[in-house]
Amino acid sequence: MSDVRYYDIRCVRGEVTRIDIDNGVVESAATSFFDRTVVRALASNGWGILTRDHVDLDSKHEIDTLVREAARLAAVTKDSLDLADAPRGVLPVPPLGEDPREIDLEEKTRLLAEIEGAARLPGVTNTRANYTEGIDSVRFLDSEGNEYSYQSVRSGFSVVAIASRNGVMQMGSEREHTIRGFNLRGRHDLGRRAGEVAVSLLDAKIPKGGIQRAVLDPELAGVFTHEAVGHASEGDLVREGASVLGGRIGEHIGCDGLVIVDDPALHEFGFMPVDAEGVAVQRTEIIRDGILTSYLHNRETLAAVGDGMPGHARAEHGAPPIVRMSNTFIENGDATREEILAECREGILLIGSRGGQVDPGRGVFQFNAEYGYLIEGGETTGMLRDVSLSGEILTTLHNITLIGDDRRMNPGYCGKGGQVVPVSDGAPHLLLEDAIIGGRGE
Repeated sequence: MSDVRYYDIRCVRGEVTRIDIDNGVVESAATSFFDRTVVRALASNGWGILTRDHVDLDSKHEIDTLVREAARLAAVTKDSLDLADAPRGVLPVPPLGEDPREIDLEEKTRLLAEIEGAARLPGVTNTRANYTEGIDSVRFLDSEGNEYSYQSVRSGFSVVAIASRNGVMQMGSEREHTIRGFNLRGRHDLGRRAGEVAVSLLDAKIPKGGIQRAVLDPELAGVFTHEAVGHASEGDLVREGASVLGGRIGEHIGCDGLVIVDDPALHEFGFMPVDAEGVAVQRTEIIRDGILTSYLHNRETLAAVGDGMPGHARAEHGAPPIVRMSNTFIENGDATREEILAECREGILLIGSRGGQVDPGRGVFQFNAEYGYLIEGGETTGMLRDVSLSGEILTTLHNITLIGDDRRMNPGYCGKGGQVVPVSDGAPHLLLEDAIIGGRGE
């Protein structure tokens, strides 16, 4: 295998438990098992990648055979690439509280049903809840002599309530995911909250669209941070010329005091003890005091682009690693929520997220808030529905005029390149000038 410059092998074995309840009916409750290995060999022309099930990583003969097979695949590629040097090290996985593996499936189903039932308030016509639990046992080795293993446990649930009246339908939703252990006990409040929001939105007004001051709550501000800034900072998009941040290292692209971070070492839902290439993880400041300082990289994109640190390679089970975010957030400023509302005076408070779209190459975005409130005289008044925020990424970063002191992280999942991985994003409350608000009201 003299033509192989580098190889690595990543094996993930584990189990996934999923429970789905729809309008009080348990649609599914089951546990599945998996055992998947990805082998990568880097030859002179590029990568050869193959996947296998049930690989014995203690067998040198099997490892040699797999690497030879991957090398044969690499021989037909035509990609000229290099790998940057990278720091090594594995962080300890945070200890669990209550281990979800110690609670049987029947008990998990009963607890989830209680949360779903709490959402069925008067006026709510449909409810749905799901619970997902993943146990991953990871082993990694490479041709540079690095080897590690660890086990992670993630669990979480979401609940959705839909209220309807006279042909109008509105939705409320809540979710909670964690790396800290079982989290279904005593969470009726989240089910009830989803139902309350859905019913309240039936009476909410639709705002008039236009340019105005806006306050973003930590969830929507976190979604903006992840979708509009985080993805645009990923080294593969920068290398491909598909990012508005390409070639802007050292430029003042945001307001003074703005700090945006991706930190895989943070004990949030996107935590990684080590990345999927065996590289040590660490805090990366994408923006410091409004200045673009770093991109997110794996070893390949760092060698090609520069300006950043590796340690941001992630992979779904049975898939090769690509550049991904982990825990992405805006650091706290020094303004309280009350000070931000008072400074806003007249405008709109946007709360939560119902998705949207972003084009990192063109640098534009559009996000739908879950709901909002009018701000009049520095205080929140009437509830609003069907409200959105759109704009240009760089303009919006400059239009942040106050940064709150109440950062909150929100867990979820991020899809890219056909792979879905756990992440979290967050921010404190933000005040925006000249926000472009969408609505249909008069």
